[in-house]
Amino acid sequence: MRIDRAGWPFITGPLAPAALAVASGRRWAARWVALPFLALSAYMTLFFRDPDRRCDVEPPAPDDIVSPADGVVMVAGDPQPGVAPDGDWQQVSVFLSVVDVHVNRSPYRGEVVESSYRKGSFLAAYRKESAHRNERSELWLRDGAGPTARTVVFRQIVGVLARRIVTRTGVGQQLATGERMGLMKFGSRMDVFVPPECTVLVSTGQRVRAGETVIARWPAAG
Repeated sequence: MRIDRAGWPFITGPLAPAALAVASGRRWAARWVALPFLALSAYMTLFFRDPDRRCDVEPPAPDDIVSPADGVVMVAGDPQPGVAPDGDWQQVSVFLSVVDVHVNRSPYRGEVVESSYRKGSFLAAYRKESAHRNERSELWLRDGAGPTARTVVFRQIVGVLARRIVTRTGVGQQLATGERMGLMKFGSRMDVFVPPECTVLVSTGQRVRAGETVIARWPAAG
């Protein structure tokens, strides 16, 4: 199983006190001191896992918009008041629990034409207020040019436990649909905004998988 490189300090950190407890030669220390640190290291390994997905070997259909994260759909369709960017959009929001894969993927292909980071609060990610009050990173993807260009906006939003956003892309970079582009450390949410001509294909409460579940689809070209 691949482990995201951001996870290694969290995985190896608890092993040092566990090793000291075992090296002490005291059975009680090995049991009551080492075990919690070993359990924490094991959880961090689980949290920072980075499994391959179907999009890594088979590109999604050109009109498909895929989920950027594992989790449960919180919003599907009309955007929450005051949350969407200026303009006319539909919204799909995914809540990530602390046991979901937290590696994020690009929901669509194209060039990153805008990138911004905004500091904010750390409300629980399932609360609707978190969409516009919490710390977040926002990316605009554009495929094509002129009146036929396709634009998708998506946000990494931290939660009450997630205090660090990792965004491994920036303006001018080309992303493929489903390509890894960052992660959020601990429970959080992802918001995706698509134009009204797209068909939203998921519903509230549905579980989705990053890079695999098609959450919306563009009308076929032509």
